[in-house]
Amino acid sequence: MLSIILPACHEAKSLATLLPVIRAVAPDAEIIVVDDGSTDATAEVARAAQVRLISHPYSLGNGAAIKAGARAATGEILVFLDADGQHDPADIPRLLATLAGGYDMVVGARGAGSQASLGRALANAIYNTFASLMTGHPIQDLTSGFRAVRAKHFRRFLYLLPNGFSYPTTITMAFFRSGYPVAYVPIHAGPRQGRPSHLHPLRDGVRFLLILFKVATLYSPLKVFFPVSGLLFGTGLGYYLYTFITAHKFTNMSALLLTAAVVVFMMGLVSEQITALSYREGDR
Repeated sequence: MLSIILPACHEAKSLATLLPVIRAVAPDAEIIVVDDGSTDATAEVARAAQVRLISHPYSLGNGAAIKAGARAATGEILVFLDADGQHDPADIPRLLATLAGGYDMVVGARGAGSQASLGRALANAIYNTFASLMTGHPIQDLTSGFRAVRAKHFRRFLYLLPNGFSYPTTITMAFFRSGYPVAYVPIHAGPRQGRPSHLHPLRDGVRFLLILFKVATLYSPLKVFFPVSGLLFGTGLGYYLYTFITAHKFTNMSALLLTAAVVVFMMGLVSEQITALSYREGDR
């Protein structure tokens, strides 16, 4: 059985047109709308469409809505898509066809023309490049919310998913870390039908850095800590050689850099072990 899950917050306008289209594309699917504390008619629209409705008394975040929908779903395959009208339900069969080819998760990868702004397009390109370097696999869209997954594997990682933003990043890295095959299907994401999305340099800049750190810590922290440690060690050793040749001294700066290199390396080792324990916890 297929379950289609839509996290929704103030999306009554878009749901009114989106839900009938989903029903036409997947008439036998279980459709779940998770109303994340909306103050508009989101819940009423879902009830009128005769789909399953889960309502939060106040907004818990996109990740919390995703987790609530995944827990309630009865299907063996879960499809997640945004309720703001950006994703075309006609792409669902394409994701499912690819999933049937032996994959455990298939992600709808947005093309260049799908990005909301130049800033977001640049940020997503950096996310994808960094994550690809970390995993050793090409990642075409790290933050896409349109994906199909096998429910039994997805639920393994519910405890890792944040309640707020960045659930797609977390689940993607968790699947790669655990050796579950992931595929990408190109899609076009249209404009939002609900509230417009605005880019805030400070807020989104902090979010950008947090996502990069999350990618590193979820997959292999040592891949980040080791190069930093190596840079500090090389700088400290080079500075020591310079001061030894020029002044025959071992300076405090050299000692500080070399000590920092050892500390960063040891932090990386500890972080790597914590990450490994987190994934073992998911196997229980």
